Amino acid sequence: MQFLKNVLSTIVGLFLFCLLFFFFILIIAAAVGSSSKETVEVKNNSVIELDLSKVSMDYAGKFSSEKFAFFNEEPKNGLINVLKAIDVAKTDTKIKGITITNNTNNLGVAQLKTLRDKIAEFKKSGKFVVSYADTYAQTDYYLNSVADTLYVNPVGEFEFKGLSSELMFFKDFQEKSGITMEVIRHGKYKSAVEPFIANEMSPENREQMSGLLNDLWDSMITDIAASRKISKDSLNSIAQNLSARTPEMAKSRGLVDKIGYEDQYRAGIKKALKVAKDEDYEEISILDYAEANAAADLLKSMENQVAIIYAQGEITDGEGGLNQVGEISIRKAFKTALEDDAVKAIVLRVDSPGGNALTSDLIWREVELAKKKKPVIVSMGNYAASGGYYISCGADRIFAEASTITGSIGVFGVLPNFSKVANNLGVHAQTVSTHDNGAEYSLFQPMQDKTRNVITQSVEQVYGVFVSRVAQGRKLSPEAVDAIGQGRVWSGTDAQRIGLVDEIGGLDAAVKYAAKKANMKDYGTVDYPEYEADFNTFLQNMGNSGVSMFQSRESLIKQEVGEENYRIIERLRRVSQIKGTQAMMPFEINIR
Repeated sequence: MQFLKNVLSTIVGLFLFCLLFFFFILIIAAAVGSSSKETVEVKNNSVIELDLSKVSMDYAGKFSSEKFAFFNEEPKNGLINVLKAIDVAKTDTKIKGITITNNTNNLGVAQLKTLRDKIAEFKKSGKFVVSYADTYAQTDYYLNSVADTLYVNPVGEFEFKGLSSELMFFKDFQEKSGITMEVIRHGKYKSAVEPFIANEMSPENREQMSGLLNDLWDSMITDIAASRKISKDSLNSIAQNLSARTPEMAKSRGLVDKIGYEDQYRAGIKKALKVAKDEDYEEISILDYAEANAAADLLKSMENQVAIIYAQGEITDGEGGLNQVGEISIRKAFKTALEDDAVKAIVLRVDSPGGNALTSDLIWREVELAKKKKPVIVSMGNYAASGGYYISCGADRIFAEASTITGSIGVFGVLPNFSKVANNLGVHAQTVSTHDNGAEYSLFQPMQDKTRNVITQSVEQVYGVFVSRVAQGRKLSPEAVDAIGQGRVWSGTDAQRIGLVDEIGGLDAAVKYAAKKANMKDYGTVDYPEYEADFNTFLQNMGNSGVSMFQSRESLIKQEVGEENYRIIERLRRVSQIKGTQAMMPFEINIR
């Protein structure tokens, strides 16, 4: 028996040694790889391939470690890197144009608007922009329609049908499963909790969703109409009647210019570049070009800078991260920007559906303190709703895209309750306490009226504070804020009309305004926050760079259960993690 124990311990020891050795080699390889990274060369007579498959966020982050220098990384696959690269390309004599080939993207409509405007600026330099797709999805077409010439595959598909959004409801699921969500809310439009208390949309929710979709659609077709020289009425007619659903129909109505195969499309590019038919033209991906020109921004004035602080993702307590807005990382970013004498103004870039109400208030406070020392301007991305609007409302000026989803001034609380399912399984719970209110809320007992009343008072108190913050920041009366609040979401266009937003414009417009406010003509930008890098971050970043063995958790789950099932799982997971009162927009506005 002792012999078997010794053999087993030896095997376990060897396994652990091999595992540790593997990770050691991995770390060394990463360190060597990062130190010997090949420099991307931009050759003469090149075109940029606008590959957006790895771009989903405005900001790709900065990661640093005090212990391990090779963990330090500043990825260049954020939308901001793409925008800066296109800016450089306008005056780069080596770059002759931009190609968009079978482009698919994970960007929101407001991000696409920002990118589209940047490409339109690039075209003014006299360089070409051309597009080809086997299939044009609707949002892909919105971006690609800015091109000078659009190709579509002869047997491809073309989607142009208007926008829609599907919402899921779980009331019956709760009744059948015995797992219920106790909901306390303020705001008749607070549709974030509606899926748990109904089986269909309320009239108020349908009203706001209809208005929002119509505003987003109008923003999109306004740009398409200008680029393609087609009236908005004609575009609406095409969408209504699906009269561009085939390549031939799309071409006859002016949505594309040519029907052909990819080799024919590339032959046209060769002709424009005066490259022989039997030769390849020089091509560089947008992310490689961004990497090659990463130092370009550093060449701008180091004495005068605008700090851009990115608040992207749900608002949570604690440190936060690349996909979460945490009070600690945002506070550190503001502190660094305020202490840096070169930074003369701050732009808070918000792309958040909201989240924890307390954290939202803490970040609001940071904005209040910062603007006493330096101008603070807000730039809204795809979302700046509920808590996302909370942290924005106190800024000196607020910019939003027409297609930004904002507002949602309202709060709620959601508490899961398992008393019914526990009772069905024969599980019962009882509580003993020294005082009437000594016990906390129990998942396994029905919610008592007194508990509901206490939580309701808390929700109402937070809503009152939220309204007062908006009233103070936007110079409106509390009554006026309450009238446009109630949890309703607004497009950027409507938000400007009702006073929640000052100007329609993208990040560039906000940065230029901040520089002007600080009396700067020559200036650069610096990005925040910076995140503490650890081994998990290192592995995740390797996964994002294409190493399949380190795929993200999300991609693995989607791969196994499918996109639609993942949406349901993710929604339920997020509900289970809710802590405290929430300032959150509808959990998911999935626009298609």
